[in-house]
Amino acid sequence: MRGLKPYLAALEAFIPTFLNARTMRLGGQCGCDFARLAIGHRVSHTYIDVFRETMFRDRTDAGQKLAAKLNKFANRDDVLVLALPRGGVPVAFEVATRLNVPMDILVVRKLGVPGREELAFGAIASGEVTVLNHDLIRDIHLSNEVIAQISSRERKELQRRQEAYRGGAESLALVGKTVILIDDGIATGASMHAAISALRQQSPSKVVIAVPTAPPSTCEELKTTADEIVTVIMPEPFIAVGEFYETFTQTSDEEVKRLFQSARQRHT
Repeated sequence: MRGLKPYLAALEAFIPTFLNARTMRLGGQCGCDFARLAIGHRVSHTYIDVFRETMFRDRTDAGQKLAAKLNKFANRDDVLVLALPRGGVPVAFEVATRLNVPMDILVVRKLGVPGREELAFGAIASGEVTVLNHDLIRDIHLSNEVIAQISSRERKELQRRQEAYRGGAESLALVGKTVILIDDGIATGASMHAAISALRQQSPSKVVIAVPTAPPSTCEELKTTADEIVTVIMPEPFIAVGEFYETFTQTSDEEVKRLFQSARQRHT
């Protein structure tokens, strides 16, 4: 089983030993990211219970819980949901269904550090939008040549996915709309920054970021570009998006296409 459950069980086993300590600090390797969870943070049964109660079963469950936070946008003609494929689509589908508003997709591709692809040094989006984390690029000494190679490769994949997911369907007009931008979670925020940059080119009246989970620091940073941010949980420490889901399997291209087509048919 994925997620925090194995870590939480181990954490509970440690607590009796540290009843007299106010802070638990662990060194060495304690399995995956367990050390990152524990080092320098207060640990209690209450802390563990909070994680248990806020974990999502899967993306469908996360979307339903997120929709409950967005009721003020329900049944409005000026609102649409915009999903970031692939993982954001099942979440967004649940939100759009419960709010009774249209759903569209915006393809964004992370630019991953070579050998550590999960670490994004930037992202690209439709409309030739590129967002780079210049501080990270400088710190890891990433050359312009490598950046150009990765960007070119990801741009081709972005185009492929747009064609595969949309199947020729036109994008919905965003001018003057309140756009709820949805992903299955945010870590560094690189993809979301690129998505917002692409969105602003289409003159929406308001951009709302809505995700099941994100770290407080990233949400604070995104406040400078989004008009509103809605989350179900903002845990700290934040390990990775997938750690707050019991099931976090990869969303397939086929599922993205199926949900996109279903959402379009509902509002045709």
